[in-house]
Amino acid sequence: MSQGCLLVVSAPSGAGKTTLLKRILVDTPRIGFSVSHTTRPPRPGEQHGIDYHFVDREEFLRRRETGDFLEWAEVHGNFYGTSRGAIEQGLADGKDILLDIDVQGARQLKEQVDLPAVFLFIAPPSARVLEERLRGRGTDTPEVIARRLENARQEMQEADWYDYLVINDVLAEAEGLLRAIIAAERCRRRRRPDGNPLPPFSS
Repeated sequence: MSQGCLLVVSAPSGAGKTTLLKRILVDTPRIGFSVSHTTRPPRPGEQHGIDYHFVDREEFLRRRETGDFLEWAEVHGNFYGTSRGAIEQGLADGKDILLDIDVQGARQLKEQVDLPAVFLFIAPPSARVLEERLRGRGTDTPEVIARRLENARQEMQEADWYDYLVINDVLAEAEGLLRAIIAAERCRRRRRPDGNPLPPFSS
């Protein structure tokens, strides 16, 4: 069975990454989603094992020390990490794995040259549009929005080293581009666009 590909996706807050990935996961065959581990408490509506694997600080540090994480980061006092075993097993099973991760974690993975990974950056069409989206959500204070916009400016400077850039202006068009990238990567790795390997060829 041919090995799958790790699709590492980053974006500034408000760029629409979560919406895009949910659309892809609904009906794309042979694709999975990497559920990260975190020490932060669950938010309303979040479920263990679906949104995150929620663990305490002691367990996270133990896993980190034993090399269980492909990458990890501390953000606002909470730890986040990607399970090495889950990723490697999914790829070995021939599935492509979507990994939603910030640029800090993506850079760690980029340095692991033996990892079959492709890096995609989802960008808003402009700073003005991003600000409108953040304000339109109605969930953040002006101070939080200002911080997210400053973070976005810094993250956009990292976009150059990603393999692909998808500008999420019109959602349907961005979704189409993301699907095309997945299909192209599958073809490049000698698989069908649906992710299945080619059958043995014999006369």
